[in-house]
Amino acid sequence: MATFISLVNFTDQGIRNVKDSPGRYEAFKALAEKLGGTVKGVYYTMGKYDMVIIMEGSDEAAMTAMLKAGSLGNVRTESLRGFSLEEMKKIIGKMP
Repeated sequence: MATFISLVNFTDQGIRNVKDSPGRYEAFKALAEKLGGTVKGVYYTMGKYDMVIIMEGSDEAAMTAMLKAGSLGNVRTESLRGFSLEEMKKIIGKMP
């Protein structure tokens, strides 16, 4: 399974309703699982981003879950495909 690291920022709507954030996260996690993904971790952060979500799953599961989260208007996301050290060793090993 692929690993995705999502950097999340609250929108104006999301910060106005920040008390609902834990419940919104639980709904996101349930949707990700329904789509075949697994949320490995969530962290509320200080600085440029408000949250970081680490998820495993197919490209389709991750994209669908993130699009749904964004469509509700509470967050904006930037998702990155992450590679473990072992995955990177295999990638580098294929270099000519």
